[in-house]
Amino acid sequence: MKLYTLQKKQNLPITLDQAWDFLSDPKNLKTITPDYMGFNISSGADKPMYAGQIIQYVVTPLLGIKTTWVTEITHVIHKQYFVDEQRFGPYALWHHKHFLKEIEGGVEMEDIIDYKVPFGFLGQMVHPILVKPKLEEIFNYRTKKLEDLFGTYS
Repeated sequence: MKLYTLQKKQNLPITLDQAWDFLSDPKNLKTITPDYMGFNISSGADKPMYAGQIIQYVVTPLLGIKTTWVTEITHVIHKQYFVDEQRFGPYALWHHKHFLKEIEGGVEMEDIIDYKVPFGFLGQMVHPILVKPKLEEIFNYRTKKLEDLFGTYS
């Protein structure tokens, strides 16, 4: 089974504290997810982020099919990075690293997602047609939404 990686970087003109406070709050995930995905947190977002936290969502990623997605926050280093891993959901594997770094005039955010699609060879065949473009679209939406919320880095 093939392992895919999606990597995105974005600079924002905000402080490290502002970036961490926003990005480490699971409730803000709905704000930076396209509305058509029907993203709703079912449980687990009632406390500040911590290693071992289980968060359950309902999403509608494709064809109007509601899907339960359960992630665990596996690693947290305050104001540096956190990692979420899928425990149950649409991917065969989902490992998402979120890095923050203070830079002149703002903060650099980096997302690195390692993932596997389900359904073996069939999943690999639809990956370039369906899965990869959808992930790019979602993360491009996040980039734009974060710029709308916090401004653009110059």
